This record gives sequence, C-alpha cells and structure tokens, in this order.
Amino acid sequence: MRGVFVDANGSLADIFERQRKPGDPDVRVNRNPDITSEDMPGLLDGAGIVVIDHTELPTEIAKRCNGLKHVVFLGTGARSYMNPEELAELGITVHLIKGYGDTAVAECAIALMWAAARGLAEMDREMRSGNWLREDAMQLTGKTLGLIGFGGIAAEVARIALGSGLKVIAWNRSPKSFSCVEFVSLETLLENSDVVSLHLLLNDDTRGFLSRERIQAMKPGVILVNTARAAVVDEAAMIEALKSGHIRHAGLDVFNTEPLPVDHQLTKTPNVTLSAHSAFRTPEASENLIHAAWEHSRRVARGG
Repeated sequence: MRGVFVDANGSLADIFERQRKPGDPDVRVNRNPDITSEDMPGLLDGAGIVVIDHTELPTEIAKRCNGLKHVVFLGTGARSYMNPEELAELGITVHLIKGYGDTAVAECAIALMWAAARGLAEMDREMRSGNWLREDAMQLTGKTLGLIGFGGIAAEVARIALGSGLKVIAWNRSPKSFSCVEFVSLETLLENSDVVSLHLLLNDDTRGFLSRERIQAMKPGVILVNTARAAVVDEAAMIEALKSGHIRHAGLDVFNTEPLPVDHQLTKTPNVTLSAHSAFRTPEASENLIHAAWEHSRRVARGG
C-alpha cells in the first residue's frame, strides 16, 4: 500500500527519511508544508495512506481522494482538522499518535505558568519600548495548581510542579490516582486553584468546557494555562476575565485561528503570554512522533 506524507516541514521530512527501513511501505514525502486541502487529491494520486501534520482534510475533499483508506495524523487533535466519524463512513480510518511529546508539552505548560506568574513577557515588551516596568509577581511555592484532565501530559506537569513546591490537585472525567496529587470535584478545583492548567482532548463533550460560568467560578486572580486546544475555552469570556483582572494572566499555546492574526484581541491584551502552538516542538518529541507514524504506516500496510 502506497502512502504520502503530504505536508512535511524540513525537519520532520529529514527525520521521516532517516527512520525509513528496508521493506517499509512506499511512503513519499512532500516537502512543502504550505499545501491546501484542495491539493490533497492530486498529491495522494490514489495512495491508500496519508500522513498529515497540520493540513485540514474536509470530508468533501476526502471523497475525492480515490483509494484513501488510512489517515495517520501527527498528534491527538485530529478533530481540529477533520471529522473522524464522517471519514469512517467513507471507509477511512484515522490513526492518532499519543504520548510522543508528553514531557515537551508539560515543560511548556510549566514555562508558561512561571512566565505568567512573573510577568516576564510583559516586562520584556515594555523594556524593549523603553519602559522600566516593575510590578509584584506571584510567588508560586506553596500555591495550588489545578489540572483539568489528567493524561500523560498532566502527569508530567504534576511531577515537575510537585518538585517545585506547589500543591497539585486535579479533576478527571474517569477515576485516576497519582502520588501526592489530590483528585477533587471540578467545583473544588476551580474555587481553590491559584493556577489552572488545561489538559483535555477536544471533542463534543469538551468544546467550550471552560465556559463563562466556570471562568467566573475560578479563584479571583487565577493564572490560566492552555496547552491543550483553544476551543475548550470560551475565548470571549476569557478575554473579558483578563481585562477585568479576574484572570490575572493567561499563558496560551493554542488559538481558535492559527496562525494568530496580528490584529487579534489577544495580541492587544497585556496580561497574556503567547506561544505559537509550539509546546510539542522539541527534537526528542519529533523523533518519537515520526517513529509512531512509521509504526502506524507499517502496520496498516501489512493489513493490521
């Protein structure tokens, strides 16, 4: 079964080629990360496997991809780019890759938390403009970090945070246990957390999960960190809470529109630290990601 990696950037393409083994399925690498969905049918040219990093695959486009049977999506957030249920009705299976960047994303969440607590991004911007901005920061030692959702990334965040002197509490939809982490109700977490970090997959149940009402239920002066998916938060309500000071600061790696437009309201909100959906981007995570993509491709090519 042939395949195409349709939107490989330079580094991922190099790793993909380096990890190729004798006897592997014929997976061609398209080294142009700027393709559009309309390019997909032509690029695939009847291939049965497509490896996708960041390009949308609408159902109507998938119908034109003759022979396509498997989508290997590089990550867990496929729903932001395609509808897996609709693709399944076409006989196309979507394969996700989990766990490849748990440590990388967790470290980014921790970095955003510290940057938010210290106001580092705002001080940096002001100093570059000639302003000597000095304000009291939040000391995190002894504070409470609340984790909403508790998978592999949240477990890594908990490990790092506990070693940094924070108390860690968590809420998860199914029962979990983790050393030194107290699992509580969502209401208790929102009410008592000095920092709230989001670690939910995006699906129909979690879209808009952090609603206006839940934002208002958070502790005044809370720090909010989101390295999950932007759509799990009511963005308008979050911005209002930032402007009022109810949310002291937000550290955001994900956005409803990416790349984030230069005139977006978040770019004009001073108490926000922004990173360009790059939490997972480390060489170690990329190696893990491509290894898993090859394993999926090998398995489905063998008929597994």
